[in-house]
Amino acid sequence: MAGHRERMMGGELYRDDDPDLVAARRRCGRLLDRYNATTADEDAERFALLEQLLGAVGPGSWVMPRFQCDYGTQIRLGSNTFLNYDAILLDCAAITVGDDVSIGPRAQLLTALHPMDDHRARRQRWESAEPVDIGDNVWLGAGVIVCPGVTIGHNTVVGAGSVVTRSLPDHVFAAGNPCRVIRPLPREEPR
Repeated sequence: MAGHRERMMGGELYRDDDPDLVAARRRCGRLLDRYNATTADEDAERFALLEQLLGAVGPGSWVMPRFQCDYGTQIRLGSNTFLNYDAILLDCAAITVGDDVSIGPRAQLLTALHPMDDHRARRQRWESAEPVDIGDNVWLGAGVIVCPGVTIGHNTVVGAGSVVTRSLPDHVFAAGNPCRVIRPLPREEPR
């Protein structure tokens, strides 16, 4: 039988109180404490801490404090990507954010799931996780919540306060709770 870390990464039910996972979250928490305590003029220190914390961070990317995540190691940020204040990325599964992405303040990218039909398993703190994938040149407005298993296509814009429960295609503007496609966006760069 696989350990809880392997089960988590494989999308199976796992227990988050597993000592291995607790130790990984504590490591992440210590790095986040240091990151969130940096001052406004410590850009190099912030980037160095992000490189230790995240699975990958592309050049030109930055994250404003206060930043929160579970493990860090399952988050991959592309190049020239910006996460505004108070971002929460619950990375029990992979979170992949493309290049040139802008994520508004207090956005949440969530991968954790809890059993809906098995109240005993939920009471015993079993959970699972599904990845979140954000394409290139996406803009998530302030307070957007992206739910587990969602993919947001390239060049898509999601309106502030939206709750994205289903994947969105490339080149659309979507908004609402639950989020839905409002209209297509141009596929070519403006002149």
